[in-house]
Amino acid sequence: MTARDWTGHDAARTLRRPTDADDKYSRGVVGMRTGSARYPGAAVLGVEAAWRTGTGMVRYVGPERAQDLILQRRPETVTADGRVQAWVIGSGTDATERDAAETAALRGILSGDVAVVADAGALDLVPAASAPVIVTPHARELARLREALGLDSGSGTGDEARERVAAETAEALGGVVLSKGAVTIVAAPGGWVRRVVTGTRWLATAGTGDVLGGVLGAVVAGAAAEGRASLDDLAACAATAAWVHGTAGTAAADRYGEGGGPITALDVAEAVPRVVAGLLGAH
Repeated sequence: MTARDWTGHDAARTLRRPTDADDKYSRGVVGMRTGSARYPGAAVLGVEAAWRTGTGMVRYVGPERAQDLILQRRPETVTADGRVQAWVIGSGTDATERDAAETAALRGILSGDVAVVADAGALDLVPAASAPVIVTPHARELARLREALGLDSGSGTGDEARERVAAETAEALGGVVLSKGAVTIVAAPGGWVRRVVTGTRWLATAGTGDVLGGVLGAVVAGAAAEGRASLDDLAACAATAAWVHGTAGTAAADRYGEGGGPITALDVAEAVPRVVAGLLGAH
């Protein structure tokens, strides 16, 4: 199996372009249940990234400390519950520290009709989901998810082996798999598999996965606002988010000269608007 590379042209076709007829609701609303008392910054980074990608509204529902930090950084964020067109859950959380009320809330989201981006501390609940899901695991998380699905942990580190593992996992899950790595692999049931090769080694730093979750939530909400909600549509959103995230990482690093320099997750989020504008302006 050798997947086709996802390109900037593909990404531009997937992003929702704002129109003169839009309001904040029609552009897409992202709901985020992320962060924890231990990792509140993850929530801040994801919310920042969702706004920077061009969503119409972000609703944050999470721990009070994270909520306070988000409102200091992004006061336009809505902290009241309400209708959303995509959920992002699990970033900055640990399943072993989750209480019964939080578990029930996450299971409610995963049993709904709205597409859900699930990461980190929510991945253990995904096998029972009935909602359309996109999971965004790193290698260790992917191995644990496969075991929960009754699969072997997966073997091989080459791109073709990772493509096979991602495709097999997507079939067993009935959802989209975004397998993080220097080369990101995105797979959906039915054989849809793509590679995303944008990015820089400087992206391997704390919090960049939380930024990816926010970018992806915004892209999914925008697609949902236009009625694009099939699993193939969600896979295209996942590949697009990975492309935007990787390109933003490279742009942030390249500010420091040829070969790039050290960046933080917030640097990546702040580079996203220029990447999105470049895509929509060029295609």
